[in-house]
Amino acid sequence: MPTSHLLLSCLLLAGASPLPAAPLTEAQRSAIDTLVTTTLEATGVPGASISVVRDGKLDYARAYGNQRGDGTAPTTTARHPIASVSKQFTAAALLLLAEDGKLALSDKVSRYLPELTGADTISIAQLLSHTAGYRDYWPQDYGFAAMYAPVTPQAILDRWAKKPLDYMPGSKYQYSNTGFVAAGRIAEMVAGEPLATFEHRRIFAPLGMDVAQAETGLKPGDAKGFQRFALGPVRPALATAPGWGFAAGDLAMTPTEIAKWNIARLDRTLLKPQSWASQETGITPADSGVEYGLGVRLKGNGGHRSVEHNGGWEGFRSTNRVYPDDRAAVTVFINADFSDAVDAIGDGIANIIFDRPDETATARELFAMVQSGSIDRRRYTENGNFYFSPAILADYTGSLKPLGAPKSVTRLGSPALRGGLTVESFLFSFADRKLLAVLRAEPDTGRIEQFTLTPTRN
Repeated sequence: MPTSHLLLSCLLLAGASPLPAAPLTEAQRSAIDTLVTTTLEATGVPGASISVVRDGKLDYARAYGNQRGDGTAPTTTARHPIASVSKQFTAAALLLLAEDGKLALSDKVSRYLPELTGADTISIAQLLSHTAGYRDYWPQDYGFAAMYAPVTPQAILDRWAKKPLDYMPGSKYQYSNTGFVAAGRIAEMVAGEPLATFEHRRIFAPLGMDVAQAETGLKPGDAKGFQRFALGPVRPALATAPGWGFAAGDLAMTPTEIAKWNIARLDRTLLKPQSWASQETGITPADSGVEYGLGVRLKGNGGHRSVEHNGGWEGFRSTNRVYPDDRAAVTVFINADFSDAVDAIGDGIANIIFDRPDETATARELFAMVQSGSIDRRRYTENGNFYFSPAILADYTGSLKPLGAPKSVTRLGSPALRGGLTVESFLFSFADRKLLAVLRAEPDTGRIEQFTLTPTRN
């Protein structure tokens, strides 16, 4: 597609009102399968499991790769820890208690946990939106030393929620698992039962969801987690001890099970409509750069409004994205805590189901040509062909072939115009290096004036 047409399509898509989602076609299902398998191959991630909701119904679910590290066939019934995707369920528990008249989200923490720092100035809603100011107990992307011994929620609060606040409550957004531990303890105190029991009784059982505790409830048939350190071998993940997930991330399920929750969100069942609306209303400061509600992040992806959350656990990554205006949802779980595979798959599936053009497709295609040593010179301008002399093309091919397929290709910034040419930049990521690609083309014909690749530290 000529660059000018691509830009026009993107602009039209961004401004259009999304239509209700139709069932996936066989071509779309095949494209999803290809996307997932090629992403696993490129990143070294052993396995993935996905579900797609279309028109408010579960439309597609499939598992891929090596799910348990033993070579057995992957299944859609293998549960994965979903980590911080669990936060929306903690928030839902508090919303249900508010519906019951047992608390208000405006209640101050001091009503329940008066010993915590700033408890008389922090609301439950601020705990659930990462605006309370409590220092995060798990900011690292790995399990730290203390996490291999069991812990209680109270011990977490004693160690991290009694420190000085990182900022005045409500003045900033700063991701904090500590706030969700406090919210979970409040839910338990008000409900008079463990959070896990309350969630099962009021959320999972009514929706027919099979949910386990990630730290203590996984079975041999569930997914096994894997890690990789730098460019070393893929290894089984070392599990953290019980207690560290709690209200911040201790749930495990399959993509098909969370699809039931996603459908409830689309249909406005289980919770009252005003409770769903409260969860999906951003309350973070305008200058935070993040719109976050109650346990969910709110985004606008290519004109398709989403309610979503990602999760990271030792050996696992997850993303769950609901598109209310489209009555659609995409869930991706992988059994590895390295690479960008979970977002690459999530973004790719969204592109497929919404028929969005792959904005990196042309750059990928041009790269494959110069890597192979055979370019289609009809696609280049006179200057473009002049640049790719036989000697220069040989340098490209000789240096790029050993790199193999890129692990990922990402657009950098937005397309621009300069000297009568469109200008686009892309980041090509490989196992041990990154390359910056600059693509310049004629707006009217799409012919390539420049496609260059240079090393970058990005």
